Amino acid sequence: MKEKKSILLIGPFPEPVSGVSLANQVVKDILREDSCFEVDLINTSYSKFDEKLGEFTIKKFFFYLYQSFKFIKIFNNRIIFITPGQTFYGVLKYAFFIILSSILKKELIIHVHGNYLRQEYNSLKGIQRCVFYFLVSRFTKGIVLSNSLKENLTPFIDKSKIFCLPNFAQDYLYEEEKKLVNDELRIFYLSNLMKEKGIICLLKALKNLEGRSIMYKAKIAGNIDEKFSKEIFKLLNQLEHTDYIGIVNGEAKKNLLGWGNVFVLPTFYKMEGQPISILEAMATKNLVVTTNHAGILDIFKDKVNGFLVQKNNIKSIQDILTYLAKNKSEIKKIATHNKEYFLENFTVNTFKENLIKIIK
Repeated sequence: MKEKKSILLIGPFPEPVSGVSLANQVVKDILREDSCFEVDLINTSYSKFDEKLGEFTIKKFFFYLYQSFKFIKIFNNRIIFITPGQTFYGVLKYAFFIILSSILKKELIIHVHGNYLRQEYNSLKGIQRCVFYFLVSRFTKGIVLSNSLKENLTPFIDKSKIFCLPNFAQDYLYEEEKKLVNDELRIFYLSNLMKEKGIICLLKALKNLEGRSIMYKAKIAGNIDEKFSKEIFKLLNQLEHTDYIGIVNGEAKKNLLGWGNVFVLPTFYKMEGQPISILEAMATKNLVVTTNHAGILDIFKDKVNGFLVQKNNIKSIQDILTYLAKNKSEIKKIATHNKEYFLENFTVNTFKENLIKIIK
């Protein structure tokens, strides 16, 4: 019998749910189902949601210090698979795992879920820059979400060792055939409610639609950073046709994706990579409204999968939604195409095949 490859996954897992933690959960499930692998994990999820990811706090310091005491697991695994943050502290908190793995000559894989790592490196100076380079260059293999994001790792890892692994949407979300609603504009937002994800701009754009008597229904889903909750709820309370439905998972997420026909994510988030929520929307027959940001254009084409809007621009969002309210036939055409496009490129099975090929 062939010996199993032992692999240790180190990174955030749900809860809370984010694109990274969801992807890690799926990676864990895929590898555990494969007879070639024996899988263990160290969950580095910090329970409190905070928009200012990667910043140093005393509470976070002690939390990650405690996680470091699980280093013994490194001795028992041949492959160490890490999904670090993209800031100096986001990488530094994995330093002990990285250094020990390197000393023990483990295969060390970094999976980067965004487009900020190199920008952070370029902004650093002195000892911080040296430490950052030392840690990231210890990895023997790198994974990014798409071709345009490879440059995040080229200062540290040879190009031949950097691989693309596009995101996915889970099967259960789209297995049932969706009947598209064509007689009304059903807008939804599915992501953490962060300023840089564009939620403030979207809510203000919806307010302007109501001021112009443009009919729509909207549902907003996701976790809210407590520091901005007052501002967000103030805007939500001014909207007659918009409901905040909280954090959605499982069937609740499936129901939201099935209910809508236009998904809006006007992101300019500096840590953004390739949002899973865009693929989830495509998989469930929705038109997508988003921005030219990070790796989005590697999976999205303007006027084919939906429409691009300008970053941090209320009027740009308002104009597209007004156009769609007056041209609902456009929604059906693009939404139907999106499902076909998704099935050809972004299923969990495709993700699984690519992941295992990269690891092996």
